[in-house]
Amino acid sequence: MGAIKQLSVLIGLLTLFAAFGGHAAKSTVCTITVNSDDEREVFRRHLPGDQYEFVELVERGRPDWLAASCRRGVRCDLLIISGHFAGTEFYSSKVDVAESLKVEEIERAQCGESCAGLFGNLKEVYLFGCDSLKPEPVKSAMPEIVRGLVRAGSTRAEAERLARDLSLRHGEASRDLMRRLFPNVPVIYGFSSLAPYGRVAGPMLEGLFRSGESGDIGSGRPSERLLKLFGQASMVATRGMVEGELHADFRGRSCAALDERVAAGAKVGVMHAALQGDMPSLRMAFPRVERFFAALDDSARADAGVREALVTVAGDSATRSRYLEVARDTGDPALRLRMLDLAQLVGWLDEAGLRSERALTVRDMLADRALGYGEVDLVCTLNRSRDLESLVGQYRVTMPQGAGAAHAAAQACLGSAEARLGVLRALASPDDGEVQAAQAYLRHHPITDGRELRHVVAGIAAMKGGPSQARAIETLARLHVEDDQVLQDLARLFSRTTSLPVQRAIAEVFIRASAAGLPRESLAATFRKHRMRSPDGGEDLIDLAIRRLTS
Repeated sequence: MGAIKQLSVLIGLLTLFAAFGGHAAKSTVCTITVNSDDEREVFRRHLPGDQYEFVELVERGRPDWLAASCRRGVRCDLLIISGHFAGTEFYSSKVDVAESLKVEEIERAQCGESCAGLFGNLKEVYLFGCDSLKPEPVKSAMPEIVRGLVRAGSTRAEAERLARDLSLRHGEASRDLMRRLFPNVPVIYGFSSLAPYGRVAGPMLEGLFRSGESGDIGSGRPSERLLKLFGQASMVATRGMVEGELHADFRGRSCAALDERVAAGAKVGVMHAALQGDMPSLRMAFPRVERFFAALDDSARADAGVREALVTVAGDSATRSRYLEVARDTGDPALRLRMLDLAQLVGWLDEAGLRSERALTVRDMLADRALGYGEVDLVCTLNRSRDLESLVGQYRVTMPQGAGAAHAAAQACLGSAEARLGVLRALASPDDGEVQAAQAYLRHHPITDGRELRHVVAGIAAMKGGPSQARAIETLARLHVEDDQVLQDLARLFSRTTSLPVQRAIAEVFIRASAAGLPRESLAATFRKHRMRSPDGGEDLIDLAIRRLTS
């Protein structure tokens, strides 16, 4: 009877297999189409419908489409992402497409338990975007990190070795980023530099399927035929990161800030630990820490665990002191100011302390010979409310020998009337860098006095025609000139200049100006008579100015 019973069980199992197991379950091809659908449609046409099911994850007009896919329980076997890649997100060049895929959203889906199934079973990933597997780090350890390590006692060779390691760990080339985002995936395809547009990539994929050599698709094995077809277009393949690899532990630390299973207060603790790291690690981890604390809104800060963790961070005086030392030693003023803003955000600086640190930053900027357009703009922006002038005045400012228009512009931003006169003279300088410095200042402190404006225009009109003169006149356009004498002087300059860029700059002044009291028809006739034609024969700002004068 035992043998009969075993035979009965075997027959039952065979019946079940025939009913349910005779047809293998379909593989799910998930597509994320934020730009061209050419690649997706080629795969859809050629992969057998009885073996593959396609699921488009993007839902137009729905910002939480990725999370919605998680809630639906979608499980992907293959993933095809089509979109331009900018290091932090896949996006579309089409003006009517608002959807994009941020790298952080992929990471959030991979780190959280509620979405672990979406990408947890992938055999292959296709990244149709430029630089999606670029091998060079997105950012590298800054030279000042090397200098700081050398000052602390490291040899230059040791400092450079550590900088390279930090670049690999924190700078993360796109290739390493994708390997971390898709761990254990056997095959990840992407591009080490420029990728073909969809309208080109589509026919190339058609060639793969027409060749009859598409058998590796969906197998979890690299397709040599696919790589050869796209080889000239920089396609490469890699595999997802596996446990035990160098820097594999970085994935866990990165996930700690995104995993919903980690309590909010504990996430603050993870960021606190990053702030406690040594100077090089802190500098490289700073953008990640900055994003985390900037995202803590009032509702998040109301959480008891978060409040307690933030109190701990604010009370860590040792880390505060060392962090501020690192910030003050940062050579990039814009980054230094961001670090100071974070210090206020975590409770290490009050309003008065932040103003004082900003004043110190401005003092150090004024002592730097390399001061330029960007720094002038920063100083003017910081002193918008004019509360830094007296603070900077309390410090001894050592100006570099031979300081030029940029230093004068920065001082003018701090309220120096004498420096302002120097900046206005610099607007008529033959040195393009000096004109740029004046331009940066006048963005924040435009000329409003008519006599002062006429004096400046007389100096600009006397310049030799060229890029500097055109740039100076472009600066005037942003002042929305209303002075009739100034406009007449510029019209006369238009008629005698031999520079097309200068004529175009003058035309822009008239487009933006209020010329109600001027002889508009006469001015339009002057423009028609003396205009220089564009090399390509097309319309330009001069045509627009003529239409505006005659409308």
